[in-house]
Amino acid sequence: MPPKAREKTGMKLVIVESPAKGKTIAGYLGEGFEVTASMGHIRDLPQPSDLPAELKKTSVGKFAVDVEKNFEPYYVVSADKKKKVAELKSLLKDADELYLATDGDREGEAIAWHLLEVLKPKVPVHRLTFPEITREAIQRALQEMRDVDTDLVDAQETRRIVDRLFGYELSPVLWRKVKAGLSAGRVQSVATRLVVERERERMAFRSASYWDLLATVEPEDAAKGGAFKAKLVSLDGSRVATGKDFNDAGVLTAKSAVHLDEAAASSLADGLRTAEFAVRSVENKPYTRRPAAPFTTSTLQQESARKLRFSARITMQVAQRLYENGYITYMRTDSPALSDQAVNAARRQASELYGPEYVPDSRRVYKGKDKNAQEAHEAIRPAGDSFRTPGQVRSQLSSDEYKLYELIWKRTVASQMADAKGSTSTVRLGAVAPDGRDAVFSASGTVITFPGFMAAYEEGKDAARDEDDDAATGRLPRLAEKDALKAQDVAAVGHETSAPPRYTEASLIKTLEERGIGRPSTYAATISTIMDRGYVSTRGSALVPSWIAFSVVRLLEEHFRDYVDYDFTAALEEDLDRIARGEAKRVDWLDGFYYGDRKETGLNTIVNDLGEIDPREINSIDIAEGITLRVGKFGPYLERAAVLDPETGELADPQRANVPDDLAPDELTAEKAVELMENQGPGERELGQDPETGRTIVAREGRYGAYVTEIIPELTAEELANQPVEYYKNGKPKPPKKPVKVKPRTGSLFKSMTVETVTLEDALKLMSLPRVLGTDAEGNEITVQNGRFGPYLKKGTDSRSIGSEEEIFTITLEQALEIYSQPKQRGGRTAAPPLAEFGTDPVSEKNIVVKDGRFGPYITDGATNITVPRSMSIEELTREQAIELLAEKRAKGPAKKPAARRKATAKK
Repeated sequence: MPPKAREKTGMKLVIVESPAKGKTIAGYLGEGFEVTASMGHIRDLPQPSDLPAELKKTSVGKFAVDVEKNFEPYYVVSADKKKKVAELKSLLKDADELYLATDGDREGEAIAWHLLEVLKPKVPVHRLTFPEITREAIQRALQEMRDVDTDLVDAQETRRIVDRLFGYELSPVLWRKVKAGLSAGRVQSVATRLVVERERERMAFRSASYWDLLATVEPEDAAKGGAFKAKLVSLDGSRVATGKDFNDAGVLTAKSAVHLDEAAASSLADGLRTAEFAVRSVENKPYTRRPAAPFTTSTLQQESARKLRFSARITMQVAQRLYENGYITYMRTDSPALSDQAVNAARRQASELYGPEYVPDSRRVYKGKDKNAQEAHEAIRPAGDSFRTPGQVRSQLSSDEYKLYELIWKRTVASQMADAKGSTSTVRLGAVAPDGRDAVFSASGTVITFPGFMAAYEEGKDAARDEDDDAATGRLPRLAEKDALKAQDVAAVGHETSAPPRYTEASLIKTLEERGIGRPSTYAATISTIMDRGYVSTRGSALVPSWIAFSVVRLLEEHFRDYVDYDFTAALEEDLDRIARGEAKRVDWLDGFYYGDRKETGLNTIVNDLGEIDPREINSIDIAEGITLRVGKFGPYLERAAVLDPETGELADPQRANVPDDLAPDELTAEKAVELMENQGPGERELGQDPETGRTIVAREGRYGAYVTEIIPELTAEELANQPVEYYKNGKPKPPKKPVKVKPRTGSLFKSMTVETVTLEDALKLMSLPRVLGTDAEGNEITVQNGRFGPYLKKGTDSRSIGSEEEIFTITLEQALEIYSQPKQRGGRTAAPPLAEFGTDPVSEKNIVVKDGRFGPYITDGATNITVPRSMSIEELTREQAIELLAEKRAKGPAKKPAARRKATAKK
């Protein structure tokens, strides 16, 4: 008999990406719905090394993408998702309908498509999207269900394949020519180039000095008001030069401007202190300022960096939690537009909190520049058809969540408020110096008569160059033309032109968006990647490139110019949008990108026809005359070319000097390079002869630090010729043996020693290590020696740390036996308590803790470990972030573990 059909329960299965989102949705859907989470993507492209053996030698083997057959991707369910897939299939057996409620962008659409491909449901399937997780939004979404949008899936799949092709073709070139372990990426390499180019501008910058005057004056009629400051703007009818009139080489480019030096400015100031000042003109203009548009992903990241000092990654993680818990709308969007419900809510709340006069008669409409606008999401705003004020949600949110929600709430409400109104007054005043020179000063002030939106919110701004060049500003007295003024003081003020400011996360994101490079939803990941790879570090809020970033960018600029070209990268993003809109075909576009015309263009053609790349040239930067910076395997160093010794007539060895880690590239001037070379100390110092062997002992600076070693002389030609002759059994002489090379004894200097101070006695002791102390009761030999992580005892495979390097020569066998009699402590010390604890992991069901490891803090559940990213502090780390990072690590799977054999999934 056939098996009895399984009875349906009438249950509707809803699948979302995360448990937090699922929990919030479940509270609104009610009975009849079962909500579960896929925990992100359930499958992805595997590492090529994890492919089945029969595929590794095919056209799929290099990328896990078949580049010869329509760029078909080979997807696998990751090892840590197999249990989740089995769970989803089991739930689906009891369901009458399947609702795919993943996010409405490309990534969410791809997750929904992968679920369909893997689960193969035999029940009706509905695609459900909503811009916010509120009861009203979900009810509206249930009335507007649709099918999976294969155009969006195509766009996401194209991006994934392009990133795989780009990274896997270019990264190996970096490994061979710069350093192992580096990576190239479609957006990350361009972002790195922007940071490096700005640092190049700073390195080439030459400052110029210029002077002007600042006068403190007051009306002779005290009833008109008090003193105010005015700045010199013209002299004898010619404009006084400011910082904006000089180029980055320090040359004055405005030929009509008067360039004052210190002597001229001081002389003029002395003459004007006794001169008669008078008002030359007063100009009053109405002042109007409009509110900023509601937040997009990019502007939210910029503003939270300026006002909250959040990194882009922290901003997105906090925003993700706010969205999943129903406090804000979807946080990945390029559109500043608000829905009708949001506009009404903002106008209503502004009227209630600030008064009806703060709301304009007509609603404000905002439009984005991008016609695709991240799949038509609205702006980031508080969730709901009526907004909760920050005070109403404060007790429900963490500190970071509250700060970000308050920022979003203020920006949204302010965007529907009235313009700020006021007036701006500009006063020109002048005086004639005793030598006849006519000097004109300027002062300005703005009076806000109606604050409008500024009562709720005012947008921040990034630092600009030469900000002190603006005219003096402040509160002005009531002045009229020809009013007499008297000078309290006239001072000469000196200035230096400033270099282009380094990028901050906010300004880099702004530039990427303005150039159309990447998507705002990926900027946080891009910046985290270039920091984690060591290409960029932070100094305060500024982004500083490393020297290795200079080498990487130079190689890409010289040999892969198009792929780090800003316009090319932006056009590629527009092409992905065209695929998402159904205006271009995935396979045709990928073929053009990878193969081009199969002769001169295309990534594959360029990589296979690179020609010879000189690694030494790529990794070299001229710093000063005869001094070059080299990016070596173990870091950057300075090298002075070999020169002819005038006394001996021989070519001296090249000189080297280490570059301090905390020295930014623009701070390594020619003068600093010479200083580092001169203060490096001797590269090698002879200490004397070993009394037992007669060999010369020297101290040297090495890549791993200072050390001592012995010089083993080579056999002379006469000694080689006088080697005893050996014979074969037949009496024929054997060819002379090659002399056996003797490995010299070496020893690293203790931290308390230097090349300049170490003695011959110290050196002989260091080279005698390891020191044998004796044996234990079982006859096991115990030695003491110095290692990478400090001094330690060794008995077989059992190592124990000891206190200081000096103890290496003083510790006795009895003391060593006492140490070994104690229970072994992990790492030679008492196990430190966790830095943080986050409860049970929902996947492994094990306790999540943060520990301090050899390479920094890391998150672990006892089975999976993940280093805490550099861009994230332990104090800011939350339970949700820890769970997400562990899930990401599990998704990558164990290294070098073969994937399960399966056929490539058929394309849509």
